Amino acid sequence: MKAQPIGGRLVSPVTLVLMVLILLAAFFGAQRFLFGFNSVANINDGFPWGIWIAWDVVIGTGLACGGFALALLVYIANQNQYHPLMRPALLASVFGYTLGGVSVIFDLGRYWNFWHILFPTYQQYGSVMVEVALCVAAYIIVLWIEFSPVLAEKFGWTGVKKFTGKWMFLFIALGVLLPTMHQSSLGSLLIVYGQQIHPLWQTMLLPLLFLLSAVAMGYAVVVFEACVSTAGFKRKIDHELPLIASLSKIMAWLLVAFIVIRLGDIVARGAFGAMFTSGVKSFMFWVEMTLYALPVAMLLSPSVKRDARIYFLAACSMLLAAVLYRIDAYLVGYETGPGWNYFPAVPEIMITIGIVAFEILGYIVFVRFFPVLPGHGPDKAH
Repeated sequence: MKAQPIGGRLVSPVTLVLMVLILLAAFFGAQRFLFGFNSVANINDGFPWGIWIAWDVVIGTGLACGGFALALLVYIANQNQYHPLMRPALLASVFGYTLGGVSVIFDLGRYWNFWHILFPTYQQYGSVMVEVALCVAAYIIVLWIEFSPVLAEKFGWTGVKKFTGKWMFLFIALGVLLPTMHQSSLGSLLIVYGQQIHPLWQTMLLPLLFLLSAVAMGYAVVVFEACVSTAGFKRKIDHELPLIASLSKIMAWLLVAFIVIRLGDIVARGAFGAMFTSGVKSFMFWVEMTLYALPVAMLLSPSVKRDARIYFLAACSMLLAAVLYRIDAYLVGYETGPGWNYFPAVPEIMITIGIVAFEILGYIVFVRFFPVLPGHGPDKAH
């Protein structure tokens, strides 16, 4: 299954819609940088982190964990049969992390000082935020280096290919270490909030729960991506289906571990009653847990038929659950005190949608012109 460019037309109804969304985001983004974020966003002193941080960074980097999750399997667990899925997973990770890192600038009041985080004289070493920022910045560089063989193969950069071939083991090691650190630290950030986070989400196990959910999101994204690219580009899926099936099963067992730890922790902390008596928060908690449980039922029940549609639906449910978990933990479960509330403004949402559209457009361009996806062709079976 050698990777090949898909080819074909770049201009299509889908890419035109994506371009419109990107232009709208650029318009509102220009407003934000010219007139300040209060001109486009509802974030305030009570809710200084809105959807730009919750989605673009906390969720966006989780959705970009496909490369990290597969690296654990391929390079750490030595399961080389999954290697054909590495390039598309890495591509999604490259765009997800790069745009997540860039989007932080939208949330910085004095954005022109963003470079301070990279200089030791400005850093506060006891801050979890510093660790997250440095790890994410370093991981973006590592991801582009890991992805560089694709560019070298396309443009004939033999020097780059030799360099990465010699030192790739080092970058793979960093590519496993860095996301392990910052994905768990995204949970640690909430521990610092203390009692401002509702008991259904506040726990000392947040680093473990965020890391587990990130790995599961990584496998779910790889499955989702394989299914969508198969339908969108009319590729054969037969040769990838066994890999998707086994990857889905790994994801299901990770979810079992996550659910057991999450529920056990809530009971152990004496927050059992909060699951039923916290109004909207209880409702959001049960929606989240139901979405986590559905893939387990679909993938581990012997009575459910196993085919690409089931794997796709299970991956969608898993991704929705993880997205909701991170939104709940960062926004819904955040209680900053009376008088403060937050709901994202339309321009704020449009900027986030534009960033997602840019990521999807970039993915389409790359798979059409670069050797990213494994062998393709018309799918007769599906």
